[in-house]
Amino acid sequence: MTESQKKLAALGCLLTLVLAILDQNIVSTASVAIVRDLDPVGGLARLPWLITVYALAATAALPLYGKLCDVYGAKRIYLGAVALFLAGSALCGLSQNMGELIAARTVQGLGGGLMSVTLIVIAHLAPAEKRASAGGMGGLIAGLGMVVGPLIGGLFTDNLSWRWIFYVNLPIGLFVLAVGAATLRLPDRGPRHRIDYPGAALVAAAAVALLLVTEWGGREYAWGSPTILALCAAFAVLLAAFLIRQFTAPEPILPPRLFRDPNLRIALPLQLLTGFGMIGSIVYTVIYLQVVRGVPATGSGLYLLPMAAGIAVSGLVSGRFVSRGHSTKPYLVAGLALAAAAAALLSTLGTDTSRWMLGLDLFLLGAGFGLVIGIVIMIAQNAVPVSLLGVATTSVRFAQTLGSALGTAVFGVVLTRVVAGELPGFDGLARIGSLPDGVRHRALEAVTSGIDTVFLCSAGVLLGALVLAALLKVGRSEPSEGAEGAPQPVTTG
Repeated sequence: MTESQKKLAALGCLLTLVLAILDQNIVSTASVAIVRDLDPVGGLARLPWLITVYALAATAALPLYGKLCDVYGAKRIYLGAVALFLAGSALCGLSQNMGELIAARTVQGLGGGLMSVTLIVIAHLAPAEKRASAGGMGGLIAGLGMVVGPLIGGLFTDNLSWRWIFYVNLPIGLFVLAVGAATLRLPDRGPRHRIDYPGAALVAAAAVALLLVTEWGGREYAWGSPTILALCAAFAVLLAAFLIRQFTAPEPILPPRLFRDPNLRIALPLQLLTGFGMIGSIVYTVIYLQVVRGVPATGSGLYLLPMAAGIAVSGLVSGRFVSRGHSTKPYLVAGLALAAAAAALLSTLGTDTSRWMLGLDLFLLGAGFGLVIGIVIMIAQNAVPVSLLGVATTSVRFAQTLGSALGTAVFGVVLTRVVAGELPGFDGLARIGSLPDGVRHRALEAVTSGIDTVFLCSAGVLLGALVLAALLKVGRSEPSEGAEGAPQPVTTG
């Protein structure tokens, strides 16, 4: 590829990341308009599935995407994922009822491995020493996505139609497809290998069982109900079957030889804990803003602007230094330490904490996460040969996704238990606005106390990730030799 082709392809990749990130944040602000338009009577009860089915489909497909990239080449899978995502987006915009929209979101979610496949393409485009700069740019996009997603969703919904939050993907995606088809020249694996579809099915089913536990537990079903216990048992059995399959399959989805590198053995649990702690910090900041401070959903993004700024600034700065040859480990350790400290500061929030103090805490939290985002993936990518680049990337992303799911469930339990302990008989956050003044103040104090406990737990989880990061043995940002026997790539169109 010429330099101009690489730059144009990189632009396409960044736009793809924008699509992937915005669609994780843009639907929430349009939810009321969607229900009012498609099913004003029973749509509210089905609304959570718009988010859930997307996450279920994207997570289930994630491990398979990495292996497909390694077997068939990242270009083919990247363009296929974009096309599937666009088909789902078009179907979402054309939906005439909630059932059709939920089904279309499932199709869109199956293309939702978009982010991981794009990271694989970027890894092919950028030499190992430049991947940190790409990770910093990804941090910038992620930070802006947290703010811009809800704002764009509200803008389209209020001035055009909720359907445009899906239609807007089409022109951008078609441009990405055209650029990718014309410019990308990525390594091909040469001889074809078998795909371990049974292994992919097992890990997908295990992930779906776990995500359903996190979605339904404590809300649709009690944590001790037969449904939740059965899902937990199914997850354990499916996970065990998947691990056994990986040691017996000729071409496993997650090759055991992937873990010959000690850094990769640390990277997966490290990313799981990071996802666990990060989701607690971000999700419960929004809950604090909306429930305790009464900030509208569309305005939450503005309050998160300091966090987005912290992510963008620290991600770009660390990426620049690492790309110049600095070791990644100090930035990773510093980022986790800063994020843990910021989460601890957020655990002191009160019902009347000043906006400036909240903004400072969120900036520090974002600055910590900005030093972390992308670095663990880069460490994993540099630890393997080109033939395992896809599997390594999606494995780390999969660990982060599962960590986020576990964090959502565990922190939800923490919040519920603390609130129940301080205000027995209180049965829901949605009822706070309708309570008498005296009772409402006590309820807000109880919810704030619960959120503070969540932030404290989040700080503890991030400290655990910090311990793992300290065990990494990485030098300057140079590619490692990876596993032996790496096949030489052949450039194809």
